[in-house]
Amino acid sequence: MTVSTRVSRVENVGFSSGSSGTGPATWGQQAIWDAVTKLGPEAHRYNICIGFPVEPGIPVDQVLEAVPKLLQLHESLRTRLQPGPDGQLLQIVDAEGSVPVHLLESDAEQAEARGRELLAGLAGRSFDCAVDCPARIAVVETDGLMTFVGFCLSHTAVDGWGLSRVVMDLFALARGESPEQVREQHPALQPLEEAAFQTSERGRKRDANAREFWAKKLRLGPRAIFSGPPAGPRAETFPLAVFNSPSLARGVEVVSAGHRASGSSVLLAAASVMLFRMTGTPDPMFQVVVSNRFRSDLMHAVSTVAQEGLIHLPDADREFAEVVRRAQAVTLSSYRNAYYDKRLLDQDIERMREEGAIADLSCIFNDRRDLVPHYPMEGDPSKLPLAQSRPLTTLDWPEECEPRLGTTFAMDAHHAPGSLELLITADTARMPRPDIEAFLYGIEKLVVDEAMALGCD
Repeated sequence: MTVSTRVSRVENVGFSSGSSGTGPATWGQQAIWDAVTKLGPEAHRYNICIGFPVEPGIPVDQVLEAVPKLLQLHESLRTRLQPGPDGQLLQIVDAEGSVPVHLLESDAEQAEARGRELLAGLAGRSFDCAVDCPARIAVVETDGLMTFVGFCLSHTAVDGWGLSRVVMDLFALARGESPEQVREQHPALQPLEEAAFQTSERGRKRDANAREFWAKKLRLGPRAIFSGPPAGPRAETFPLAVFNSPSLARGVEVVSAGHRASGSSVLLAAASVMLFRMTGTPDPMFQVVVSNRFRSDLMHAVSTVAQEGLIHLPDADREFAEVVRRAQAVTLSSYRNAYYDKRLLDQDIERMREEGAIADLSCIFNDRRDLVPHYPMEGDPSKLPLAQSRPLTTLDWPEECEPRLGTTFAMDAHHAPGSLELLITADTARMPRPDIEAFLYGIEKLVVDEAMALGCD
């Protein structure tokens, strides 16, 4: 069958209701602004994107009617950022404007593939945060129904958790709920309100306490996790490894329940044990991306709240079950202290470096499993007995990536259909491809073996 597709139109969907105002940027907005500014032409790498098929489809007209309501509901989606006269970054909330919705017609069989192509095109362009509305939406239309939706948002507007909230709220609004109903169900601070807290006495105290927590950890952590000499000069590109494991998905759930630990703690514990086995460092340290939704008024916030927490896990040379339990205890305090003024923290870290050595910050972990919608699938391999699902594990090397400054390796955890995916980019001078492979398979073995020891078949 020949499939024809075409971009039918780009609608600039206007909004003209909602609050407006100007105020200081939040800690999160400032941190992402600084990071994006340093990237220059590569700033699009910081775009936050998500896309997935919609079954059953939703009438496109209802979706287009919901978009202005979504922007009315969330100020961050109509917020621009500009340096003020004194150099301080300001957030400017617009009461009116428009957001582009890119619509593409496709047969149902090709809707997802065409939608992902469309979204990739939107993701490859940077946002001008001083001028642009920080949102682009991709919609694939099949016989008047939206069969795929994609969002490309500026990271200055949302983090991963906020993006998930955007998706759920658009669907609620398209189903006929009002912005007032959605707000009542999921109340949250708007970015201007969050900035007001951060500049208050309570906010400054929260920042100071968090930065002091970091200082203590940086004095205690290992000076070099990979202590031996590198195999050669720093790699010009970092390979991307994609490890897809149905058995790991099930194993994490079983071990999490068996030891009353979060899934993130289970994965961190396994990564720590494997780092010890690879490097001999018994107390590895990770920078971990934290959603920072501990405060009730930030639980449903659509803004950029996530920042790095610092996880220092002593005694990674112990039995895996003990390391899991220890990881759960260690992570909670670290997560609560991942809310701070990053500019001030960076100054603290630089000052500590000048005064003497500090802990190795080059290993990064980001658990993104709950940020992308995932659906039950027929014949889900993660539901099979572990002996049957373990042989289904795959490891691919799809591309080479730009090196990440100050990073030895960065690992993300994602949900995939019927599996859990671990994605790693690493400096092969420190972590050659065979070591990356051993690291990933070692994580799987630790978790799955422990799940079996807990009685999972």
